Amino acid sequence: MQKPKSSSRLFRNSTMYSSWWLLGAIHLLVSVVAAMLPQSPIQCNGTGGCNLFNSYGVWNDRKNCHVPNVTYPRTENELLRAVAYANQNKLKLKVVSQFSHTIPKLACPATSTGNSLLISTSSYDSGIEIDAANLAVTVDGGVGLRKLIDTVEAAGLSLVAAPYWEGVSIGGLISTGSHGSSWWGKGGSVHDHIVGLSLIVPAKQSEGYAKILRLEPKDQLFNAAKVSMGLLGVISKVKLLLEKGFKRSVSYDFTDDDQIEDKYMDHGKKYEFADITWYPSKHTAAYRYDNRVPLNVSGDGVYDFLGFQANPILVSKSVRASEKVMDNGHNLSGKCILASSFLGYKKLVANGLKNGLIFTGYPVIGNQGKMQTSGSCLYSTGKDSSCAWDPRINGLFFYETTAIFPAPKFRDFILDVKKLRDLVKPENFCGVDIYNGFLIRFIKASEAYLGQPEESVVVDFNYYRADDASTPRFDQDVWEEVEQLAFFKHGAKPHWAKNRNMAFLNVQSKYSKFNKFVGVKRQLDPQNMFSSEWSDEIVFGKEGAKSDGCGLEGMCICSEDRHCSPGKGYFCKPGVVYEEARVCRYSPSSNVESDSPKTDL
Repeated sequence: MQKPKSSSRLFRNSTMYSSWWLLGAIHLLVSVVAAMLPQSPIQCNGTGGCNLFNSYGVWNDRKNCHVPNVTYPRTENELLRAVAYANQNKLKLKVVSQFSHTIPKLACPATSTGNSLLISTSSYDSGIEIDAANLAVTVDGGVGLRKLIDTVEAAGLSLVAAPYWEGVSIGGLISTGSHGSSWWGKGGSVHDHIVGLSLIVPAKQSEGYAKILRLEPKDQLFNAAKVSMGLLGVISKVKLLLEKGFKRSVSYDFTDDDQIEDKYMDHGKKYEFADITWYPSKHTAAYRYDNRVPLNVSGDGVYDFLGFQANPILVSKSVRASEKVMDNGHNLSGKCILASSFLGYKKLVANGLKNGLIFTGYPVIGNQGKMQTSGSCLYSTGKDSSCAWDPRINGLFFYETTAIFPAPKFRDFILDVKKLRDLVKPENFCGVDIYNGFLIRFIKASEAYLGQPEESVVVDFNYYRADDASTPRFDQDVWEEVEQLAFFKHGAKPHWAKNRNMAFLNVQSKYSKFNKFVGVKRQLDPQNMFSSEWSDEIVFGKEGAKSDGCGLEGMCICSEDRHCSPGKGYFCKPGVVYEEARVCRYSPSSNVESDSPKTDL
């Protein structure tokens, strides 16, 4: 077993697209060419083991994940030996890679006894074998998405589905159900383009304590393994379908949000890679017109999404400081000024689309590999700029909620959000529009046990998180009600790699094949080597014991005032539109009065 040391980033990743962004006016004045590389998610002190972090530096429960040992295999055989070692020594086992964008604590193997091992696949990232004749590629689980895309494109081929954020490993994005946006063909979920998967699982002593299962679609275990959150074993290799290379033609139409609830279905059907970004406080929707075109169509465009570019550290810190001042001062008008600046700048630069060096006009046409995913802040070097959420700079710090609806049911959710917006005043929604509003995407029905059983619509939205767990947020009742509208009233499913803990309550009841997955789990991992108290909390939707302040960060749904912050004027109240909801609302006059919508101060 290797001595603990630094690695790169976390495996249990996911597509984190949802987004955010800055003071557009400031960004416009700054030429960004260099950035501070993201730090390793595994931080070791040389004497007492290591701590595992996500890319934001803070887990949902704000507690560290301590691991006594980390190992760094470079080959599939070394990966096999690591699993065997853990099984033989009765250790809890989890896997990380060079990325770290999972919000829940799925990747933490720690136990109260310290009997755990972390495998990093950051060095298991070289194997990419293209089968051009059969339009397929077999890739090591630790390979990064950008490396795979560039290799495939160089061979004149294209990977059709990919998450919008490229800072993920192939094993990680498969495990968590990561996706792009498409109702066409095999759809926007990457796991539905898999035609082979190698899974390393525990085995009997006579089998060497670990074995490799080579799974194909015909195998009974295949649909369980496609989306497994690392609970069944370690993904060592993935075989994905490819297509002959193609380009994409992309345009945005920023318009009013009238009848968005009646337009989203047709939009998702009409464009192969359609999405919609809805800015509720501004009554604006940006429709993305995105279809493939042949390679011989002129254009060398790129989608360098604004929120994933390297940004001046000063700008990121300034935006965060402004948010804190405005939230503490209950200043809605200030948040709305920020939201307007962001939206105006996004229109000006087409959200990061570039015809060449800059954006010159629609449509932007470019190769699939340059248009399907972004993440340029991952690669630049320097000290003056970084990814905006890098925890070392005290930059952006936010929650990310992602809800997945059966397509027809999404209409009623939109109508409820519009009703809530109009009752509490649109200004209360400016906080989400500072980031990226509501990002609406489309994914097809999947055979994966923990995939989506029907055509679905996914909505992502980001919003301010306080520095301290005990600090309430002025508009938190609005976002708690939106969450509960999504996950409880309208029955949406949470994205496995995102969300606050409350989103997972009773999640097992939302998947008709959940018991089949559990059956496979018992078969492949009877000793629960790949489970932990944190992964069980998420996957089995268990609510922990309620404590003072647990409602402030989504660790519980409040049922008593003490679950909020009564000393600071936040009490547990019913929802405005969804009366069954229970939210922490600012009611300074008393603990029984002032359930009316809040206003700017």
